[in-house]
Amino acid sequence: MHRIARRLAVLGLLPLGVAGLTLPAAHAEGGAATGATGLAAVSAATPGAGSAARTSTSPRDRGYHTWRGASTFAQQQQVRRYWNRSRLRSAEPMENILFRNRRAATRPGQDVTRPGRPGSPGTGSGSAGSGSAGSGSAGAGSGGSSGSSGAATGTPTVVPPTTGQNSLGNSVRQVAAAIWPGTGAIATTAGRVFFTINDGGRARTASCSGTAVTSANRSVVLTAGHCVKSNGQTHRNVVFVPGFQNGQRPFGTWVATNLFTTQQWNANEDINFDIAAFVVAPLNGRNLVDVVGGQGVAFNQQRGRQMYSFGYPAAQPFDGSRLIFCSGRSFDDPVQTNDLGLRCDMTGGSSGGPWMINFNEQTGAGLVNSVNSFKYNFDQRFMFGPFFGQEAQAVYNAAQNVGAQ
Repeated sequence: MHRIARRLAVLGLLPLGVAGLTLPAAHAEGGAATGATGLAAVSAATPGAGSAARTSTSPRDRGYHTWRGASTFAQQQQVRRYWNRSRLRSAEPMENILFRNRRAATRPGQDVTRPGRPGSPGTGSGSAGSGSAGSGSAGAGSGGSSGSSGAATGTPTVVPPTTGQNSLGNSVRQVAAAIWPGTGAIATTAGRVFFTINDGGRARTASCSGTAVTSANRSVVLTAGHCVKSNGQTHRNVVFVPGFQNGQRPFGTWVATNLFTTQQWNANEDINFDIAAFVVAPLNGRNLVDVVGGQGVAFNQQRGRQMYSFGYPAAQPFDGSRLIFCSGRSFDDPVQTNDLGLRCDMTGGSSGGPWMINFNEQTGAGLVNSVNSFKYNFDQRFMFGPFFGQEAQAVYNAAQNVGAQ
């Protein structure tokens, strides 16, 4: 039984394909790089447009887990060809894959959670498997485990947006789910994350949501941990399609070369640390942020902030064709995790989409401060996302310091 699905309904991983696919060569991804990253040496002051957080080595590094994606130009070309229009169109929510062979007693929509005391972390059973070809080893640092006290809080850090208009705001609008009108930086920086997963020995196509963010290498996408690794196995053929709308790819298909997640997600798929980032290869000689812009990122921020959440939900009543948003004041999960909560009606496929503070509806710019992660089966009105503390910052720093290939 899937360790996450046993407790909650995961939002993301929208499958698109058929069983038994023959995967391109890039599917057989290489071994991991191993390393550590320091916390970003960035002040809350806003640097100039296009600048990014730089890192410094620190004995307090939290560490991260990393592995390679499509590392050669030939593999990248093969992955892009793999994602043809028919594979993008044939979408179904990941829940159909996760629960297809499960007994009716644990069917989606039923309460299969075991709520702990308010504020206590969720726990997973067992450790992640190591049989995936893309599996790697963790970077140095003190990795927590499921059952830990939650994300470590450090110095508040802000990395500003890299957009044509990056003015920040602080709206108080309350929206449960609506179509984003298609304007501003969020319309180009948000997108869908497509990948292949192993379902009982058969390959299936799937998707999540993600965001292009300001970074030193101008090539980083933030998403959820389960959008790059789930049930102990890393996903393959990972690509980012920014500005996706009605099946169109106005800015092209960007192939992941290096992928990162927290040590806690890698070891136990601890929902408190459901965070990931990946680096994409240049496309037509240009880096991602130079083409679509990059949202800002914020770590170790005060809880209970006004948030805007974005994603590409595909389960009913949505179909994955449009960018959807929710907005309102966040709250602490009162049931089982240390995550943030937000009233939101988005469904499967939206996982990994950004939660943004200081969002400006006119410019579409803000600061990513969490990602869509999960909903409890017993109350689908509320969505939850991980706190961006030192662990999230370590993943971001590791990703932004990899040279775009």
